[in-house]
Amino acid sequence: MTLRNPRIPHQSSTPTQQRAPHRTPPTRPDPQQTWGLLLRLAAPVASYGAGSAFHHRDTARHPTRSAVTGILAAAAGRDKEHALDPFTELPGAPGYHDLRLTIRADKPGTVHTDYHVTGGGYPRAMSLPTSAGARRSPNRSALPTHRDYLHDAAFTLALTGPAALIKTIATHLEQPRHAPFLGRRACLPDEPLLLRGPHPDPHHQLLHHAPLTLHRPPAPTAATVPVTFWWEEQPRHTPAGDAEAEQLNDQPLDFTPHTRSHASHTWWRTTEQLPLHLYPGPRPHPALADYCREQEPCPCSPPA
Repeated sequence: MTLRNPRIPHQSSTPTQQRAPHRTPPTRPDPQQTWGLLLRLAAPVASYGAGSAFHHRDTARHPTRSAVTGILAAAAGRDKEHALDPFTELPGAPGYHDLRLTIRADKPGTVHTDYHVTGGGYPRAMSLPTSAGARRSPNRSALPTHRDYLHDAAFTLALTGPAALIKTIATHLEQPRHAPFLGRRACLPDEPLLLRGPHPDPHHQLLHHAPLTLHRPPAPTAATVPVTFWWEEQPRHTPAGDAEAEQLNDQPLDFTPHTRSHASHTWWRTTEQLPLHLYPGPRPHPALADYCREQEPCPCSPPA
């Protein structure tokens, strides 16, 4: 599966007998300077577990930090035991914990619960094991579970962090070692996944330029569109009392299967009024493709 952004090959219009005009090479940022990416997480179904336990697997109403970190680690080809290791080959040895997320809920989606039953109808030797190591009896061999999914949701994310790490992540997402999924392996993301590569101000893009994928068209008389945002850091442009705080247990500490653990951290929710021109209509993919083709040259790359 190819998740590389669509690009238009560059064709020079300068005749070969003429010298091309002088161009100032782009400035290469400090590897420790903060830059960012724009990602789009959309799918028919997704599941971002935040408090799952035993027979009930829940989903948060937006992508969790744990889910996004898992996508990045999978794209990098990292196994679960080393998913959170720092990138020692980069200046300052940054890691995924140095990243910050801002989420724009284009389409919040709806939560649906899927009823699962497993283990029923098998011979006793193949029935589900008990905690004591034995096998369940035939009349207790079926195990029901409830799994929540977020249906028809679309989110646009600004991912910020050290410039060298951001550039590395962009390369991984364009050429992933393992296919990304949104919470569960059956939840494959829509394309494009990577909207914009290393950029000095992804939040400005999120608020003023990145196309909106809305559930329904805005009112014909509307001048702006109210959209929910989730911030990992309290937004400075909003008074403290206007931003709602939410605690989620989604800060990954260890992805190793038998020692998997997470910590709690705060998300801040606001409602932003976005310009109406960001809505491209009910079919957003042509506008998304155009936005990807307008990709600015990566400032992290050395000048040609």
